[in-house]
Amino acid sequence: MTDEFYRIRRLPPYVFAEVNAMKAAARARGEDIVDLGMGNPDSPPPAHVIAKLAEVAAKPDAHGYSASKGIPGLRKAQAAYYARRFGVEVDPETEVVVTLGSKEGLANLAQAITAPGDVILAPNPSYPIHMFGFIIAGCTIRSIPASPGPDFFIKLEHAMAYTVPKPTVLVMGYPSNPTAETVDLAFYEQVVAFAKAHNIWVISDLAYAEIYFDGPPTPSILQVPGGKDVAVEFTSMSKTYSMAGWRIGFAVGNKTLIAALTRVKSYLDYGAFTPIQAAAVAALNGPQDCIAEHRELYRRRRDVLIESFGRAGWDIPVPRASMFAWTPIPPALRHLGSLEFTKQLLTHAQVAVAPGTGFGEEGEGFVRIALVENEHRIRQAARGVKRYLQSMGVNTAAKVG
Repeated sequence: MTDEFYRIRRLPPYVFAEVNAMKAAARARGEDIVDLGMGNPDSPPPAHVIAKLAEVAAKPDAHGYSASKGIPGLRKAQAAYYARRFGVEVDPETEVVVTLGSKEGLANLAQAITAPGDVILAPNPSYPIHMFGFIIAGCTIRSIPASPGPDFFIKLEHAMAYTVPKPTVLVMGYPSNPTAETVDLAFYEQVVAFAKAHNIWVISDLAYAEIYFDGPPTPSILQVPGGKDVAVEFTSMSKTYSMAGWRIGFAVGNKTLIAALTRVKSYLDYGAFTPIQAAAVAALNGPQDCIAEHRELYRRRRDVLIESFGRAGWDIPVPRASMFAWTPIPPALRHLGSLEFTKQLLTHAQVAVAPGTGFGEEGEGFVRIALVENEHRIRQAARGVKRYLQSMGVNTAAKVG
């Protein structure tokens, strides 16, 4: 039986599965569900990227096995992106590897650099692979704050001082999924200094590098002098170019970590389909207008969400980045818990969100709202939310102007 398998025993029930099953059943009944649950971009990739995919796929010799570490042109294109975006020079041969999305890369890096029983520092709440990639590899997770607040490094030092065995890896991701929090370069300078002082590796998830709204552009940990000594960073084509289903991502940074990931991947896959990699080159090297367009699209949706849900009686903290809003459950309904509140919202408001507990126990009391429907649909969701809150006796008097 599957519950006897060691790694399966270490995985809790997938919180999102129950909500997804309810959503599918509601749609099967003909209900119009506004789906703000999954971070699945609804915009297409740029036209020239799709054209390149079709062009290369039409070639008879484009359908064989590809290179596991990525075709040379794609690794060079990613290196060029880091140079122009962050001012960071990386060697496409030794400091870049193409992954089948950042999720696959994170999971395989966990297999490559840890042993069963190792302790990993990971944020809670966080994107599930930050924890479960290492749990599947047999590691133990010690939770650290997701928020880069004033006590962040105090708690890191405490974790290093009182954890046996000593942690070997620190995982972080900013802009954060799910909390949408951001950091500046000074924060990364402290992280690099901490990693060097304690001889640990750092894994930075930068999937939302280009979705920022307020303040300066998102920095990279590799901008810190000496960052490549301790860190590897994952980025993805999924959100930047609306290529989520194409499954193209990158690991960039420390040569030792890149070599370890490259070696493990060479045993496990033959790389992404060559036409997809060629199209990814076209995305990185071609016109970049879509990046600013997508950023502005999410900004408008964010503003509509804050305004319309606020008028419905549900105050939402304003996210400064990412395609998500990390939202406390209305105080009068907090006793329901994240999962039950999510289920009731789906049933009575026809609105799907992600329960906070799906991102770790520290996510209790929150839901994650994804900006993946158009402005009209977001306003429709707000009307459903208002009806539901009123039915529960919640005061829905407008709280925003």
